[in-house]
Amino acid sequence: MNKRGRGGLDRRSLLFSGAALGGGALVAGCTSNKTPDDSPGNLNAAAKAGTDNDKPGKQVTIGFSAPAADHGWMAAISKNASAQAKQYSDVHLEVVEGTNDVNAQISQVQTLIGKKVDILVILPFDGKALTAVAQQAMDAGIPVVNVDRVFDTPLAYRTWIGGDNFGMGLNAGLYIGKTLKAKGVAKPVIGEIAGIDNLELTKQRSAGLKKGLAKYGFTVGIRQAADFTADSGQQVMSNVLQARSHLDAVWNHDDDQGIGVEAAIKQAGRSEFFMVGGAGSKHVMQEIKADNSVIKATVVYPSNMSASAIKLARLIAQHKAIGDLVGQDLPSSLTLYSATVTKENVDQYLPGAFS
Repeated sequence: MNKRGRGGLDRRSLLFSGAALGGGALVAGCTSNKTPDDSPGNLNAAAKAGTDNDKPGKQVTIGFSAPAADHGWMAAISKNASAQAKQYSDVHLEVVEGTNDVNAQISQVQTLIGKKVDILVILPFDGKALTAVAQQAMDAGIPVVNVDRVFDTPLAYRTWIGGDNFGMGLNAGLYIGKTLKAKGVAKPVIGEIAGIDNLELTKQRSAGLKKGLAKYGFTVGIRQAADFTADSGQQVMSNVLQARSHLDAVWNHDDDQGIGVEAAIKQAGRSEFFMVGGAGSKHVMQEIKADNSVIKATVVYPSNMSASAIKLARLIAQHKAIGDLVGQDLPSSLTLYSATVTKENVDQYLPGAFS
């Protein structure tokens, strides 16, 4: 589950392998067998055809609905879905305009149901609010692939695919703990810049961090929640820096929020600590590669999960199974791994990073 926003500060500008995965709505775009977008991010996010499952089959129409692309991660979700659909001559993608208005998204999904699409891929702005209309689709015989933000009941989706929020925090904690131990820091002061505290995803990320640090006998020394925006990140990090004259490490939950966090650090002239990001933006990975700032790692929350969702939707609609698994049916849920990106492996992850 992932809920994000964008602030006033300017943003600086795994996938499952191809071997494994053989009333109120205005359609914003349709995709069929057209030439793929040549932008590097789209081409790297989309899996290239090459397995038996990827060979042309029954023509299918996939309806796609997601929130507004007002955040780097969310923009990548929509781009990656479209790029993946373009890989197949047998897929027609009906994309409705992204919206953060729950009622508008419900209306758009109802329109796609009325069009009798073969299958729906939905990343809901609010999983609970969109549950009823998703179940309406399922009841109408239209399978639903639920992306990231979970519907309230399994009756509302055929398959769920999303990120691992607890795993994000866990891997951030493990990296911080291991790094501090290697530096010989006995009693570190560790900061946490969380997202929106009333969101379950934020609670999961914080719980994961606590678990990871506990392995090394460490705890969070100062924690403040921001709002997944650059503006809030800057304000909150400024507060943390004023409250602590010394820090050893910081985990920031969100790389876009981190733009503001970085601004606050530079403004304060602080560099005695290292920072770990969250989500995996291109900017942060470039900072990691350059190795000339406090940012030393980030934990990925894959934006190419939408591309995997399109692959899954096509297989479900064509009554195919995953080639590398035994059995005829696809899994009902798939949780993607939150890899830790460091200077040593950043080149592997940069091509799939979101801008």
